[in-house]
Amino acid sequence: MKNNLPEERSSLSYKAKRLFKRNWSGWLLMLPGLLLFVFFVWAPLAQNVILSFSETNGFEAAGFNNFENYIRVFEDPMFTKALANTFKYIFWSIIIGFLVPVFLGLLLSEVVHFKSFFRLGIYFPAIVSGIAVVIMWSYLFDPNPGAVLNQILSAMGIPASQFLSNPKLTIPLIVVTMTWRGAGGTVLVYLSALQNIDNSQYEAARMDGAGVCSRIWHVTLPHIKPTIRMLFILQIISVFQVFYEPLVMTSGGPDGASVSLLLLSYQYAFQSFDAGASAAVGVILALIIIALTVVYLRLSTPKKDKISRRWKKYAEKTSK
Repeated sequence: MKNNLPEERSSLSYKAKRLFKRNWSGWLLMLPGLLLFVFFVWAPLAQNVILSFSETNGFEAAGFNNFENYIRVFEDPMFTKALANTFKYIFWSIIIGFLVPVFLGLLLSEVVHFKSFFRLGIYFPAIVSGIAVVIMWSYLFDPNPGAVLNQILSAMGIPASQFLSNPKLTIPLIVVTMTWRGAGGTVLVYLSALQNIDNSQYEAARMDGAGVCSRIWHVTLPHIKPTIRMLFILQIISVFQVFYEPLVMTSGGPDGASVSLLLLSYQYAFQSFDAGASAAVGVILALIIIALTVVYLRLSTPKKDKISRRWKKYAEKTSK
């Protein structure tokens, strides 16, 4: 028995028991949150995976049907359109929603007077309810000639636009709405990163004769590169989950021009009453987001800092 004691104490179960006894109060505090997480996240996720491989009766699994739901989804032309639209959302969110906060962050970092006022003004849309923002912009993009934006266009001598009724403009205009609401929080993240840059590096760049563009390119951007990279991946992950904006503003139209993967899953479930296909789209979307999350975690791991080396090379070039 004495000879087996060290093996018993080194076993995984023994270590787990000691860990629980040592931290039992912490586990008790975590228990309600863990139970809620399992009930509201993991249980629906497991149910969704089961439904994706099942023949469904309403929202209940009626029997295993292998990959039939996935085959039907992939053969549906609307799935191809929704997948293509989702990548269009990503493209326009990079052009509009990603670059605008970077520009505003750089602009606000140079503001001297009324800095708090401008910060509040940029962040204020993030406080407003998302549905309220979408409804407000839907009224602005109303294609009727008497609508607000069309009245402004007519006063400028420009013909009235169809806005959301135009398939080519639908996704860019939805992305504009998303950017107006979400850019404020991102700008504050960039401002926080910009404030951590040592002013002595800017002073050294000025002494070497670097202009504004050179300082931004050689000092500012290398320092905020990890933040830019992190927010870039997070934005792509969030855009893959775009849902209520096209639902409220266009219902996925015109002719499916703005339907996203998550909206398609909603339409399968609550318009076609096909829970199996809806679950299959949800699983496909979850796999895409998991893959992007893995990429984000890989990119966000700390690496050897190259900023000082890059700055030294720049200083050597300017000093010659």
